[in-house]
Amino acid sequence: MMNISQAAAKTGLTSKTIRFYEEKGLITPPSRSLNGYRTYNTKNIEELTLLRQARLVGFTLEECKELLALFRNADRRSADVKARTLAKISDIDRHIAELTQMRARLSELVELCPGDDGADCPIIDSFTGCCHHEKNSMTKK
Repeated sequence: MMNISQAAAKTGLTSKTIRFYEEKGLITPPSRSLNGYRTYNTKNIEELTLLRQARLVGFTLEECKELLALFRNADRRSADVKARTLAKISDIDRHIAELTQMRARLSELVELCPGDDGADCPIIDSFTGCCHHEKNSMTKK
């Protein structure tokens, strides 16, 4: 049995995060000592470690809840865990593709921008949907 500070040190989580996971009902409630302090057992530590590791690779709290349910289920099938992990990989791949597109668009805009002391900025023009360059050339005529 260990206190919250020891559990935090063992799992790499903060005490605040451990209390948050407890409030959300993600972990098995720790027992309380006579003075009312939480005491964490091996099962609590395993659950907290699972949460930390799953969060580090991108699982949401809801997905972590599902993984914890599988962890607690002695009759679980590894195929179910694998399916959830493959779904997470697919989500990450989709997110990488979106980020790659965003980066490419920003790189295009940076190439168009003179980056000088002038007010004309293709980046701002693109974000606002207008073209100051055309407006400026019309007012000069």
